[in-house]
Amino acid sequence: MISFVRVDDRMIHGQTCTRWALEYPCDGLIAVNDMAAQTAVLKAAYKNASTKKTFVWTVEEFLKKSQKVLESKDNYFLITKNPIDMAYILVEKDFKPSDVKTVIIGPCNDRPKTIKLGNNQSITQEEADALEKIMNKGYEVEFALTKSDAIGNWKKFRSQFGY
Repeated sequence: MISFVRVDDRMIHGQTCTRWALEYPCDGLIAVNDMAAQTAVLKAAYKNASTKKTFVWTVEEFLKKSQKVLESKDNYFLITKNPIDMAYILVEKDFKPSDVKTVIIGPCNDRPKTIKLGNNQSITQEEADALEKIMNKGYEVEFALTKSDAIGNWKKFRSQFGY
């Protein structure tokens, strides 16, 4: 089953494996990103970043295996590198991650054409469009590097992107 859903441009790192695992039950991690899954060095780096059972899959691999994940007795974190992939999974493909109703947005580095919402949390218009779709699908969208560092819900920021 899925116990936690997160967008994090670093995908798997110490905060994910330690801090969030204290908040939510976690037996393993599923990182979904086409480039990471198809690049041996990246895939190995992500798999070695955790002592937990870790999978690095393309979006299509995840979608093919998603029912098996939902039926598992183990609790998995579902992590994508960007909001666009998460919107594709949750909205376009209508994946329902167990009882999870909140998508946590973690680090999104400053890049060209982004709007900075908080410390290490900057998003593009295209990413904002994806977050709007996720919210309209019925999910809460929270910005939090860690639970104690939360800066607010998408509803607080969406007007900066024309919503």
